[in-house]
Amino acid sequence: MARNRRVLVLNHFAAPRGEAGGTRHVELFSRLEGWDHLIIASNLNPQTGRKVGDSDGFVTVPVMGYSSNGISRILNWVSYAAMATLRGLRVRRVDVVYGSSPHLLAALAAWVLSVVKRAPFVLEVRDLWPKVLVDMNHMSESSPIYRALTMLEEFLYAQATSIVIMAEGSRAELVARGIDPDKIVYIPNGADPEDFIPSASRDELRRKYAFNTTTAVYAGAHGPANGLNLLLDGAEECPAVDVVLVGGGVLKETLRADAVSRGLSNVRFLDPVPKDEIPDLLAAADIGVHVLADVELFRSAVSPNKVFDYMASGLPTLTNCPGLVSNLITDTGSGIATDPDQIARALDQFAQCDSKELERMGQAGQAWIASTQSRTQMAIRLGQTLAHSLQSRAQHQGTS
Repeated sequence: MARNRRVLVLNHFAAPRGEAGGTRHVELFSRLEGWDHLIIASNLNPQTGRKVGDSDGFVTVPVMGYSSNGISRILNWVSYAAMATLRGLRVRRVDVVYGSSPHLLAALAAWVLSVVKRAPFVLEVRDLWPKVLVDMNHMSESSPIYRALTMLEEFLYAQATSIVIMAEGSRAELVARGIDPDKIVYIPNGADPEDFIPSASRDELRRKYAFNTTTAVYAGAHGPANGLNLLLDGAEECPAVDVVLVGGGVLKETLRADAVSRGLSNVRFLDPVPKDEIPDLLAAADIGVHVLADVELFRSAVSPNKVFDYMASGLPTLTNCPGLVSNLITDTGSGIATDPDQIARALDQFAQCDSKELERMGQAGQAWIASTQSRTQMAIRLGQTLAHSLQSRAQHQGTS
């Protein structure tokens, strides 16, 4: 029998099943047929700050902790890149190396391993980084660090056999920068409705989480890009809807203090919950909230996993992100899209909906995700990309 091929995956922020955070790669690579995989991630969960252990197809490396966006976070990136490279060198047989950004140091480590292992390098672009740092006013285009990061970015694009994008808007940006369109593959986030079956009745789950009125849940990271100050503004203007923020991140305590100072009795913060508890949480809620800061790049170059989780669970979705995400919600009839700073208006619209209308929205989203963007379908596309990268590498070696 022919052996399975093996792909080595470097993703600093990957999370294993059962943990809060990004399980995209565990979900995708575990669905591949004919491939074995090994994901190398940080041993610190960025949402919870807790240590993460190894599991089947998933190993962790020690990294420096951080609590802000300063030098400690940069050291966190550097420590991951160094330790992941050392761990990857111990893997004997590798057919493809897959590196995920952000940050670029993780992708650079993947490229180094691809050279050592003489394997094709596949680059996954999660955000157009470092451009997003400029759009969020965290860095100037004229700064030496930005120029250095951009040079590294261009180098990685050139070295990659295939470039996986998670939002179609990224394609135009890359092509405009001279990237061969044939190298670009669209594999967005996704979700499967069968993974979101709750463990108890809705009434029981609402009692468990103390959801007593119309309840909007935000489940995700609490960082600068997430624009959660806008969600607090919306909650303040629409006291008829309870807003529950679930997750962790560098701004969580700041946001909590802001809510207290405003006297927002309809806002609650919950600790991150394991991924396998998310179906229960969403089944108890009335609205799933997707919020981002008002950044131009987010209008065309995001693939928000939380939106797909809401859709798969049959939960109506509120988004404040114009462009790609708003168009998806509007076109599928799966929720309400609003302007970045008009969340209160959308919350109020949801509060006026009866249960049948909310159910209709939820079912529309669930039907769309099942037929168009399930993780199973995305895994098939990923397998084709890996196979194509192997073939392209072989052809290049044959002609060189």
